[in-house]
Amino acid sequence: MTSEANIIVLDRDPDASATMRRCLETAGFGVHTLDSSDELRRLLRRVSFEVGILDLNLRAEDGLALLSELHRESAPPVIILTGKGETIDRVLGLEMGADDYVAKPFEPRELLARVRSVLRRLRKLDPGADAARADALRFAGFTLDPHARALMSPEGTPVALTTSEYEILYALAAHPNRALSRSQIMTLARSKDAVAYDRTVDVHVGHLRRKIESDPQVPRIIKTVHGVGYLFAAMVEHRPLRRLR
Repeated sequence: MTSEANIIVLDRDPDASATMRRCLETAGFGVHTLDSSDELRRLLRRVSFEVGILDLNLRAEDGLALLSELHRESAPPVIILTGKGETIDRVLGLEMGADDYVAKPFEPRELLARVRSVLRRLRKLDPGADAARADALRFAGFTLDPHARALMSPEGTPVALTTSEYEILYALAAHPNRALSRSQIMTLARSKDAVAYDRTVDVHVGHLRRKIESDPQVPRIIKTVHGVGYLFAAMVEHRPLRRLR
């Protein structure tokens, strides 16, 4: 039987790794469990994966530094594991490219739900929703391509986005000049089965601002609407993709 997806788990705790392996394999996933960053780098040379689960508390390397390296190399989505009270690491992880997080000790069903949520966003399993994404969105010189799931700068160079950043940016750009709550943003980004932590949305928006705003401290594209959420203030032009080729 073909596995649902390949998942890489990097955790130095063998008990936690075993628990994750049992949970994910029972759900039909192919799982590679590792306990070092060197082992991960070797595996990535010969195995592709769709979601990575990364414990930030590694033995020989800073987990946040490894996360940043994976993000620079445009690796597939990464879910980080953090200690129950490690809010700073959690926020830094999201800022450095993580797509979601699970706090230890974790409930296996929560981990499985978050893996499936990330995969749903990655694989675009809702054909009806994707049919509405036929056009590229142009704003402030940027081009957001829904087929390639890519953002091009005004200079024509790719702008690296995580899966969550792309979905949130598209949700905002597709509803310009409309104040959206954080919960609405997560729903439009097709993350309605995930817990819409306000801080998580704020972190992703902050990351997006650093990538698309000329001055992230005085944003002109993604504006904060106090007491509500965010508003996409740039003029948006829909362009059929065939005209961009």
